[in-house]
Amino acid sequence: MNETLLSLNEFFELRKSLPILDARSEGEFAQSHIPKAVNLPILTNEERVIVGTLYKEKGNQEAILKGFELVGPRFHQIQKEALQKFPGKKLLIYCWRGGMRSQILSWVLGMVGFEVFRLKGGYKTYRSFTFEEVRKTRKMIILGGKTGTAKTVLLQKLGKNGEQIINLEGLANHKGSSFGAIGQAPQPSVEQFENLLAEELLQTNPEVPIWVENESRKIGRTILPDGFFEQMQQSPMLDIHKSEQERIQHIATEYGNLPKAELISAIKRLGKRLGGLRTQQAITDVEEGNNESWIANLLMYYDKTYDFDLKNHHKNQIIEMDFEGKSLANQVELLIETKKQCHE
Repeated sequence: MNETLLSLNEFFELRKSLPILDARSEGEFAQSHIPKAVNLPILTNEERVIVGTLYKEKGNQEAILKGFELVGPRFHQIQKEALQKFPGKKLLIYCWRGGMRSQILSWVLGMVGFEVFRLKGGYKTYRSFTFEEVRKTRKMIILGGKTGTAKTVLLQKLGKNGEQIINLEGLANHKGSSFGAIGQAPQPSVEQFENLLAEELLQTNPEVPIWVENESRKIGRTILPDGFFEQMQQSPMLDIHKSEQERIQHIATEYGNLPKAELISAIKRLGKRLGGLRTQQAITDVEEGNNESWIANLLMYYDKTYDFDLKNHHKNQIIEMDFEGKSLANQVELLIETKKQCHE
């Protein structure tokens, strides 16, 4: 069998040029996986339950025999699918602990000429690494500001200007707030979000500050890692100020053309906090296309929420930034210049 066992560091190096195959069940893969991996299960969800139950009740040998009984008739299908997807016949493989499932898949593919590199310790080793990576101490600068101050746009512009950024909302597939999921792909699991975050952090220089947009602990259903969020709370924050009209125009550009039914559903989710009258007025405005009106209505709620949350941030770490009337290029320039005051 043409197989090589790899450490995690060796795996990271080889994945730059080789495809990755995940031998776990489709359910395990959906819950979380190594980014860019392709799933080719040795045991399906149902088969995994059968084998696992047999292992607990009758031991390892009975479980192995049952596993081969279930998957054996599919060996040729697995080989054909792998040949179709990976014509180069050279790939990386992992399962949960780097044990039997990835060993079997490696053997099956080796029979049709594949050169296989198998991750020692499997996904469990990778997951332990990402769990620790997202909780390391880092230098951060937090980009704050009320709803509509275009923080995400500024963050992206900072990245294009050579600054280190982490777009948490982009990784979470959610823009925050009740409206954040509209038009977005499904959110990753909390575990997968941490994997994605760790991969981003791996690309950064730990000696250089990272720009991160101010967020609550939860972005939609995604929960930020405890240590990472605590560092955000303790890091310097540049609090952006713009006129209400500038903010309304920015929100209208982002949300004004979204499906009205989804906007109304988002407003209804805020109903208890907005109150009946304000909720109904906002819904009517959406239905009639009065974007400025419903946005201004909701900003009263979001501004109060922001002011409340700001009290939880270290006041001596907040730097006020007045960007009213300033061009986007000027705003980015001022942010970069102010960064020097934060980490001298």
